[in-house]
Amino acid sequence: MEVVIDANFGMALGSSSAETMLEFSDSAVRKLKSLQAEEGNPELMLRVSVYGGGCSGFQYTFSLDEEVKPTDKTVQKDGATLIIDQKSYQYLAGSEVDFQEGLEGAMFVVNNPNATSTCGCGASFSI
Repeated sequence: MEVVIDANFGMALGSSSAETMLEFSDSAVRKLKSLQAEEGNPELMLRVSVYGGGCSGFQYTFSLDEEVKPTDKTVQKDGATLIIDQKSYQYLAGSEVDFQEGLEGAMFVVNNPNATSTCGCGASFSI
């Protein structure tokens, strides 16, 4: 599978397309802002990364971070920032980072249209 990384990360792909390269859902923005308030730190940003491992080949990790590295990509929405490292971005292009609450608990999740399969909990995937 060929993955094309567009230089317009987080922006519209062109005048003929309203689709963005990575979405940051309203629910995820609200949760990040809640965490910022809880920690008393409005500088906190949500970092999502992809690593090899997990039961399906790759796994998502989420962390709070205060620093954007020079090679990181960012998505900003309503005063909240999502950070993605350059290597992880190739696996996340076209995805949505969301926050869900359900029977499995409350967690950030990635709705990834590139994933060909996922594990039962949704924490790992394959392409």
